[in-house]
Amino acid sequence: MTQHTLQGRTEDEVLWFQRRSFLQAAAAWTAMGGFAVAQAQQRTNIVELQGEALINGARLTPQQVIQSGDSLETGPGSSLIFVIGNSSFQVRQNSRLTVERGATLNAVSVLRMITGAVASVWGRGSSRQIVTPTLTAGIRGTGVYTEVFPAQSYRSYFCNCYGTVDMGAGPDRAVSRADYHQAFWGEVEPKEGKFLTPAKAINHTDEELEFLARLVDQRTAWQIAGKKGVKDGSGYMEEKPGQAHPAAMPR
Repeated sequence: MTQHTLQGRTEDEVLWFQRRSFLQAAAAWTAMGGFAVAQAQQRTNIVELQGEALINGARLTPQQVIQSGDSLETGPGSSLIFVIGNSSFQVRQNSRLTVERGATLNAVSVLRMITGAVASVWGRGSSRQIVTPTLTAGIRGTGVYTEVFPAQSYRSYFCNCYGTVDMGAGPDRAVSRADYHQAFWGEVEPKEGKFLTPAKAINHTDEELEFLARLVDQRTAWQIAGKKGVKDGSGYMEEKPGQAHPAAMPR
């Protein structure tokens, strides 16, 4: 079990993958052929629902299908895990978001987060974004964790756990290329003149991303490499001369 730092979240929230109910559900999802077969058989794409959630304002049941274009809201103590196309999502409790439609019904163009937190793994594709009140992340194919903090005036946190992401906050832009957790804050007000600032790795685990990747027949960068870096938010497997966090670079 990898070490993790919590800020306003509980152990139970980040250790959802240890639940027997999830392990059974994930094994069944994989054995039954994943999203493509679920779609062909008109089965649900919800891997697991714990607690209560809403879809487009109505109560969500485990038998329903979540489609791009839907709005989702989770209640206290809830957890929602689902798959659309080649992307998988775990929605924390007390979250509100919209899964906006892309070119097809099963393509997500924008994950628009109002509040709460989502861990997600995205297969390769184009024109996908995660949008929060203070930052925008252009997704190319990656595993990420995103959280919006309403108690901090909706300051937003984003970790590119692995892959390449085009980051933006206010006028600031950066390209994040990460092998192992490169984290950012999208600031409400500029800090030392910057809206996009470096962050530490908080509120998510390696194992969460590994399980989400498995749901869409993928592996994380550290699984492929067979090693892990230091989980300090810098994003690198190994420290090398000249490396710097992209949000710390001069404009």
